[in-house]
Amino acid sequence: MRDGLSGLVSALRVAEHFEAAATLILRRMLEVAEEGVAASRYAGRARILRGMVHLRPGDAYRRLFSLEPGAGQPEAPRSPEEGLALLTSATAWRSVVRYRCAVSIDVNLGSLEPHAEGAEVTGDSALAEGGGFSSNESRQRFLGRRASHVCVLPLCPPGGEVAGMISLEADCPAAVGREFVWRERDAELQLLADVAAPYLMTLPSRPVPAPEVDEFLPVVGSAMAGLLPILRVFAEQEETILVSGATGAGKSRLARWCHERSGRPGGPFEVLDLVTVPEDLQMAELFGWRKGAFTGAVRDNAGSVARAEGGTLFIDEIDKLSLKAQAGLLHLLEERSYRPLGEGTGEKRADVRFIIGTNAELLGAVRAGRFREDLYYRVNVLPIRMPPLDERRDEIAPWARYMVGRRHRERMPSGQARLTDEAGRLLSGSSWPGNLRQLDNIVRRAYTLAMVGHGGSGEVVLEERHVAQALSYEGPPGGKPLPELLRAAALAFVQEAQRREGAMDLDLADAFRGFVLGTAVRQLGRDEAFRVLGRESLVRNRNHHKALKREVEKVDLLLKALGEAGSPFADLLASEGDTTA
Repeated sequence: MRDGLSGLVSALRVAEHFEAAATLILRRMLEVAEEGVAASRYAGRARILRGMVHLRPGDAYRRLFSLEPGAGQPEAPRSPEEGLALLTSATAWRSVVRYRCAVSIDVNLGSLEPHAEGAEVTGDSALAEGGGFSSNESRQRFLGRRASHVCVLPLCPPGGEVAGMISLEADCPAAVGREFVWRERDAELQLLADVAAPYLMTLPSRPVPAPEVDEFLPVVGSAMAGLLPILRVFAEQEETILVSGATGAGKSRLARWCHERSGRPGGPFEVLDLVTVPEDLQMAELFGWRKGAFTGAVRDNAGSVARAEGGTLFIDEIDKLSLKAQAGLLHLLEERSYRPLGEGTGEKRADVRFIIGTNAELLGAVRAGRFREDLYYRVNVLPIRMPPLDERRDEIAPWARYMVGRRHRERMPSGQARLTDEAGRLLSGSSWPGNLRQLDNIVRRAYTLAMVGHGGSGEVVLEERHVAQALSYEGPPGGKPLPELLRAAALAFVQEAQRREGAMDLDLADAFRGFVLGTAVRQLGRDEAFRVLGRESLVRNRNHHKALKREVEKVDLLLKALGEAGSPFADLLASEGDTTA
């Protein structure tokens, strides 16, 4: 064991990507499980099927990876898209978080047994109430891939919370209702999981080919590209997807993307935004009503559930749902049936796939008593987090160009509209607390400003000055204090350094001074910029141009390291004339 563990650690240390580390640890854990079977009474009657790594820090899926015995190499590991939708149950996740230990599942019995001392076997009890393993969807998913026994182990960074799990699946009909080999190998399997956890949590994903874009998701940057394989698996399921993320980040668009890749693309896609619905009308908007059901109900009206029949219902801002309406939605999700307001007797069946959106921390709302715990576990089956636009900076300029083209087609179907590279860089360097919604507003404003000077030619060009003026109307970005914005900039720098294969020199961070000085000169003029930044003496001594050139060169070095051509402040140097030569 010690020699094998030493070799595993050595291999993990040189692993460059999450997928390589996942392949290494799963291969060894599958071997341990097979050794356990060979030494047990089930030798020759059981087969270890596969292992999976599920990373879900903050209770949202970030990565999903699977491996079968004898398959996969570190340099070319298997993707979850290449096989079955290898998801485990919501109850398994809740159990490893609660008990912080491995759990065993007997699929045919629907029972779950924590390996912790004194923990009780869970079947159809409180732990299973919220869309857990006892649900038919979970059981059928396991049985559909011949898994009769499952072991799920927690992944915890040292001293941290459970941020993922590793699941192992076996096919052994002879062990139904009897203890399988998981407990016998618990200590060794958990040790392997603990050793691998820091690598699995911190290593970046391997580079992925440029994903295919379409009308529903026309721009995909590096952050979203890593989520799309998981989202494709989620989209193919019938269980509820929970999309969390900041307001305006694009949750509705992502829900529509999932609908188009589900088994219901020909069905309707219905959106219910609870922000726009008063609390006393939420039940009516969900389930519909009959004439006379309440004051003002002068005719029958189909609710969102009926309009989404055979398709997908996206319920956004779920945290705004009243406690009374939460009870109604819980019944709908559990029983797949509902009753319109004013309906006499009987219930209608609901053939609907649900996607839920929120910008709130739902678990915090549960603890505060504002959101039902049982409903939380019903909607939190397939959770995904939509990164804010500030974490998707490589998408900002492409999104802006898409928005410019869309806006131009609305106004002038003929001709073209484009965004200059300088304007794109200015947008990419700005903060976007309002996400895509705010970016769209800025693009529309800049487009209008560009149209003011449009001479009737076939092309409308949004230049840097148009974008700068459009941004100037925003005031302080989201009202955020400077230290918070600086932390965001530092985080972006660190994330870029992590994405690169080689090191990113810390000295490149000095480019911030150049961005500050160049931006100030552009917005305030030369003399005023140097004055407000405490460098008025450089103007008096005629050293201002040399200082500006020195700082701008740092900006150019950073952009060159990032693979971007051109200098964003070259025009400022040209306008001053190079008096230092």
